[in-house]
Amino acid sequence: MQWTIVAALAAAAAGVSAQSTTDYTQYVQLFLGTENGGNMFPGVTRPNGVTKLGPDLYTGVDAYSGYLPTGNVTGFSMTHESGTGGAPKYGVVSQMPWVGTISNPLDDLSIPRASADSARVGYYKSSLSSGVTVELAASNHAGLYRYNFSSYQVSNIVVDVSHVLVSYRGQGLEQHYVSGNMTILPDGHYETSGTYNNGWNRSPNWTIYSCGRFSTKPTNSSVFAGSGSTLSSYGSTDAAAGPVRVGAVFAFPSNAKVLSRVGISFISSAQACRNLDSEISSSQSFDGLVSQTSQAWNSQVLSKVAISSTSATDRQLFYSMLYGAFLIPSNKTGENPTWTSSEPYYDDTFTLWDLHRCATSLWQVIQPTMYEEYIRSLVDTWRNAGYLPDARSSNFNGRTQGGSNADNVLADAYVKGVRGAVNWDDGYSAMVKDAEVQPVNNNDPQAPDSSTKEGRGALPDWKKYGFITPTYSRAVSRAVEYAVNDFSLSQVASGLGKAADGTKYLSRGRNWRNHWNKAATSLGFSGFLVPKNANGSFVDQDPLSCGGCYWGDAYYEGLPWEYSWGATHDVATQVSYAGGASGFVARLDKFFEPGAYSGGKAQFNYTIMDPSNEPDFVTPYLYNFAGRQDKSTQRSRFIAKSYYNSGNSGLPGNSDAGAMQTWLLWNTIGLYPLTGQTTFLIHAPWYGMSIDLGGGKSLKISVTGGNQDSAYYVQSLKVNGKDWKQNWLTWNDVFANGGTMDYVLGANPSTWFDGGKLPPSPGT
Repeated sequence: MQWTIVAALAAAAAGVSAQSTTDYTQYVQLFLGTENGGNMFPGVTRPNGVTKLGPDLYTGVDAYSGYLPTGNVTGFSMTHESGTGGAPKYGVVSQMPWVGTISNPLDDLSIPRASADSARVGYYKSSLSSGVTVELAASNHAGLYRYNFSSYQVSNIVVDVSHVLVSYRGQGLEQHYVSGNMTILPDGHYETSGTYNNGWNRSPNWTIYSCGRFSTKPTNSSVFAGSGSTLSSYGSTDAAAGPVRVGAVFAFPSNAKVLSRVGISFISSAQACRNLDSEISSSQSFDGLVSQTSQAWNSQVLSKVAISSTSATDRQLFYSMLYGAFLIPSNKTGENPTWTSSEPYYDDTFTLWDLHRCATSLWQVIQPTMYEEYIRSLVDTWRNAGYLPDARSSNFNGRTQGGSNADNVLADAYVKGVRGAVNWDDGYSAMVKDAEVQPVNNNDPQAPDSSTKEGRGALPDWKKYGFITPTYSRAVSRAVEYAVNDFSLSQVASGLGKAADGTKYLSRGRNWRNHWNKAATSLGFSGFLVPKNANGSFVDQDPLSCGGCYWGDAYYEGLPWEYSWGATHDVATQVSYAGGASGFVARLDKFFEPGAYSGGKAQFNYTIMDPSNEPDFVTPYLYNFAGRQDKSTQRSRFIAKSYYNSGNSGLPGNSDAGAMQTWLLWNTIGLYPLTGQTTFLIHAPWYGMSIDLGGGKSLKISVTGGNQDSAYYVQSLKVNGKDWKQNWLTWNDVFANGGTMDYVLGANPSTWFDGGKLPPSPGT
């Protein structure tokens, strides 16, 4: 009999390990965020695993994670990402079951499902209209397919090396199959390699290798090759290779039950075979592998937090969000074909523009070892690829939407005490390169003015003028982000004793102010960030318009209203520009006012605030800087309760690789991090919880009174047993060595922190 969460909390308080007795995976809803644009991956994987085994669907729209709720199954592939946008990536190393004679394996072999897919952590099942049942399990670098063919016709498994997820958006980001190799070895196992390119990060050619073994010897194995749907060979040889479609059809008796083991590698077929045999041996049972994956998620991620709520709804929401936050990036240590290094290697970062705001800070809390490895991987990427990545996939940097936001992530790690094996001299040099050296233009058709691969493409203007002219796309949004990047660099410089650099970059971090036009007006408010010409004149700009709001515009995925809150290191200046605390509060109130923006989204009641957009993540919490912590709680709780749930459409928009999930998780915890600073803004937790911080440390949060739906205002707070009169705290207060936070909540705002200091504004 399993413990309840309350019992688990009690055990944690008594120093007893709960992770060995509580199966938190039972609460995870694998299909959360797979609809309504969330683009979540519901297949099987380990935490940050390389293998992400799941179905690929076709409906004529982009299937970013392979999965769609409707459409025809085109295959079950070993590689996917989760919660991405732009265009799909991966969907390679695929198998597809087929019943009956296959005269041409290059024909469309896609088929519908007979019923909706089902899944739990470590297990996935599809029932096809052909009568075939496909079940999936996985390790870190390998996958296990279990096929149940119920037809009296011949049973086939088709391996098509050319299979890849495609894009239908017409943006030039669609992936391409380039060439492949299929070889069946004398002992019956097969090896493949496939080369592909493009996708959301516009990567050049990259290659993946696979090694496959069946539990039952095929009655026939036929290698094929051809172009389009025209065969050039089929069954006449044991190998095929070249810039043509290649693969093989493996035939089994009718009513066959087949286990198919597949290993993958980005190094070689031999390493793919080693990965397979070391992780999924021929004696490995399917159910045992499922159990191993469940245990990995419990021990590495889910058991790190025990919540006090006994509500099934609360448990499903919390643990589903926690699961969704650790699917990518992928830990490809030992699988880097680009350079040789003893450092950890993480790939599939989508993207630090999204993740730096509140995801990476949660990684440090939940997975401190993985987090330090990720920091080391960022620095090692600079050593060997030349720049820190703002995004990276298929072993290639790109794309960079705004600033060099790995700088913010490194600064956050530094100021919160991450040392370990991180070489901070190199980390600092990597940040300085971002700040001083313009990257070579990669001639992105959507933004041809400067590089979107890495670094800061608009550096010449930033360094010459202290602002960015319309010569460069995304000039205003990049300026805000460059300012935060430079502030982040100043913090590391100061910490390393480089005082002159610290002063220089702190000053540059204030240059966002140069885009502030106090004469720009909107909805009764004055002062917004607008484009600026080289002669110092401002460009006329409606603060409620950003044109196409995309790569070629002055603002990327956000209005002037939204980006005008973006200098999170210099909020005191924002308050001053608004005319003081009351003006700042009034301006925030307008931002959240239903109907204030007729061009807004109906699902969000036409507010300027867009809960599906990362630049708005911090905005509900900015009330703390004006002494209205109650409004931070009210606004953020409304967003969390209105636009998040544990259903298939449970995210307000694209997950962005877990960014949305981490925003919700911080809301339940009752804190919000300011990246690059040690500050956490306090609002209110949903329930009590115990967070395992590693090294025998924990943060224990208790809640007395109130409720999470309406009576969520702080009446009093004790931190580490002492009355707390600030609406913020620091990393050292409760995370560095652990701590306690004891809340009393109620139905009405209170004056619990009156007289306390407001949050710091270190960039001011």
